[in-house]
Amino acid sequence: MSGIRLEQVTVSVPTHDGDRRILEETSLELTERRIALVGPNGSGKSTLARLLNGLVPATTGRVLVDGLDVAREGREVRRRVGFMFTDPAAQLVMPTAREDVALSLRRTHPDKAERLAAADRVLADFGLGGFGDRSVHGLSGGEGQLLALAGVLATEPSVLVADEPTTLLDLGNSRRIGDLLLGLPQQLVLVTHDLELAARCDRVLLVRSGRVERDGDPADVIDHYRVTA
Repeated sequence: MSGIRLEQVTVSVPTHDGDRRILEETSLELTERRIALVGPNGSGKSTLARLLNGLVPATTGRVLVDGLDVAREGREVRRRVGFMFTDPAAQLVMPTAREDVALSLRRTHPDKAERLAAADRVLADFGLGGFGDRSVHGLSGGEGQLLALAGVLATEPSVLVADEPTTLLDLGNSRRIGDLLLGLPQQLVLVTHDLELAARCDRVLLVRSGRVERDGDPADVIDHYRVTA
């Protein structure tokens, strides 16, 4: 299991009248296989998640993944930590499904023919066999999110950070993606408003007003969130 550690981390952003703190000083050790971050919009949970692969830099403190400092060893960290966005359009950048997955395989499959064949195998593994020539812009929401996930996992990261991956999906696709995420062998850090999905994780953190307000057993944290929302 991967080890993620935040040591006295804060995040601030500049404003016209000075810096604004969006994550208060936070120290955490994340070792469980499935960890959910819940909380209201604007609470800081996505900021916390994006620290883990350097999408958001820490203003103070350190973020470590398997002992690697995200600020200093970002390239190596990003090989270990994959990131899945809410909207698959944010990460589907190539014209077709095959080409999009193949883009993720450039480092491990330098030969183009081998890379495209490997991309087809990845698509098949995710139930997208036969989608290779489909335009990424013609996919349904669920298909697009599956393709985005396939592209991230094609690089075989040890950690997957998923930022509200089911928010834009209908109920059926939300369940499908949720079941798939929770069944992955990778360590999962899941930002979600779906409390039923969060309840299936091993640990839940409630983030509110830039602080980790509650941290621990999913049932306890979610009950606390429900009565204090």
